[in-house]
Amino acid sequence: MQQHTLAAVITQTGIGLHSGAITKVRILPAQAGSGRYFVRVDLPDNPIIPAQVAAVSQTILSTQLGEGENSVRTVEHLLAALVAMGVNNAQIEIDGSEVPLLDGSAQIWAESIAKVGLSAQTGEEVSLVVQEPIWVREKDAFVAALPGEQTRFTYGIDFDLPAIGNQWYSWSPNRNEGFSDSSFALEIAPARTFGLLHQIEYLQKSGLIKGGSLDNALVCGPDGWINPPLRFANEPVRHKILDLVGDLSLLGNLPNAHYLAYKASHDLHIKLAQKILDLKAVRI
Repeated sequence: MQQHTLAAVITQTGIGLHSGAITKVRILPAQAGSGRYFVRVDLPDNPIIPAQVAAVSQTILSTQLGEGENSVRTVEHLLAALVAMGVNNAQIEIDGSEVPLLDGSAQIWAESIAKVGLSAQTGEEVSLVVQEPIWVREKDAFVAALPGEQTRFTYGIDFDLPAIGNQWYSWSPNRNEGFSDSSFALEIAPARTFGLLHQIEYLQKSGLIKGGSLDNALVCGPDGWINPPLRFANEPVRHKILDLVGDLSLLGNLPNAHYLAYKASHDLHIKLAQKILDLKAVRI
């Protein structure tokens, strides 16, 4: 399969979930083989931050790349949209330290990519296949990559709040044209981030979710959802798949495997990606 980049520039502006700062993002076409990478255009010398596992510096409630001032966080939704919509190479210019949350999902990113389209490039996409089961666990939470004939993501969550409860969802993209598939835009991208009402005050006192609001995140309390309606009855677990796709995109191309997760986190997602690299458990 050929590599692809964007056929035109994408621009979006919005507030960061944790920083509360307004940032502007411009996603530009990039050369074949360059991968996906961020450029902090607000800093001297415009430092480049590769969207790679080795660049991960923090995984507390989002995924952060880079070190110190030369970093960018909450990258997972944008990166999920890029990899799932078939964009191998992209230069992501950002004038701040956090990717805007937009509506809390990847829907706007996916729609923007679909609108500008893709441009085929010389050079083939490297196809990776997981050869052996790989597991990462912490207590009863786990994430795994299992050998399989097709790429599939299966996720489970379990919350005490009745409105969420125990949810499972399984999604498999259709790889007729690269990794791009309209099912991502329809089934996964619209799922918004969610939070628990009783945790919000603590997170805010901890300096987090400064930009969170009922416009960009679902909030659930003991009596149900504070800001319905949901886009899907199981929107929370679909959003977890979105996060997993974004985190695993840091491998470059997603290895062909069945990814199975339960009550996992950004930290476990990244640990699985790192273990895949360390074990060299893929073949081309």
